Amino acid sequence: MIHHHPDNNLLLEYASGSLNWAHSLVVAAHIQLCPKCAAQLKLLNSVGGSLLATATPSASLESSEPDAFGKLMQRIDRQPDKDEEQCAGSGSSALPLRDPIFASVPPVVRKLLADNPVLQWRRLSRGLKEARLKTGQNEREVSFHRIAPGSKVAEHDHRGREITMVLYGSFSDADGVYTPGDFLVREPGEVHRPTATQDQECLCLSVVEAPVALTGIWGKIINPFLSIKPQ
Repeated sequence: MIHHHPDNNLLLEYASGSLNWAHSLVVAAHIQLCPKCAAQLKLLNSVGGSLLATATPSASLESSEPDAFGKLMQRIDRQPDKDEEQCAGSGSSALPLRDPIFASVPPVVRKLLADNPVLQWRRLSRGLKEARLKTGQNEREVSFHRIAPGSKVAEHDHRGREITMVLYGSFSDADGVYTPGDFLVREPGEVHRPTATQDQECLCLSVVEAPVALTGIWGKIINPFLSIKPQ
C-alpha cells in the first residue's frame, strides 16, 4: 500500500502543466501506481475543464491541448538518444527491462528506459549504485539509485530539492518506511540516511536540483554524489 504522496500543490502544478518536466516525470510515475492520486488528478482536471468551458473563447481553445501526461510523453518521445540509434538492430534496447528489478515499473518509466537502452551504473559508495538518465535538459539530474539489501546510504543533506519515488523493494530513514509507489520530497537543508531492507534490493527514481553533501566524518572524506552534468 502506498502511504506517501505528492502534496496538493505539486498535483495542481502537474495538472495545469506548469510543473517542470523532470518533476512531472516522477509525479506521473506515482500517479500510474496510486489510485488515490489518480482520482485526485481526475478531479483537478475536471475542475479545470469546467473553468475553461466558462472562460473566454481564446482560453477555451487551450482545452484542446494535450493533458499534462500527454505532454510529458511527447517530450520523452522527442529526446534524441544516440545509444538507442546505435543499438536499434541488436536487441540491446531491452537490456534494462530484462533485469527483474525493473519488471513492475510504471509505463512512463518503461518509456524512459526505452529511450535509455544502456544504463551506465556507477558505484557511489558501498551498497549504492547510480545510473543517470539522458533527458535532454540540464536543470535537474534524473537518475536511478540502487541500494543493496541491508545497505545504508551515507547520511547526507540536500543543497536543492530532491524528489524520490520507490520503484522496487523498500528503504527506511528516521521519518518512516517507503515502499513501491511511495513519493518522497526532501527540501534543502534536510538530512537523512536511507537504509534498504535486509531481504531485497531497493530501486528508486530520483530527481535532484543540486548535489547532496555528506554529513559527519564521511563528509570530510568523500561525496558519493558527483556534481550534476549536462544531460
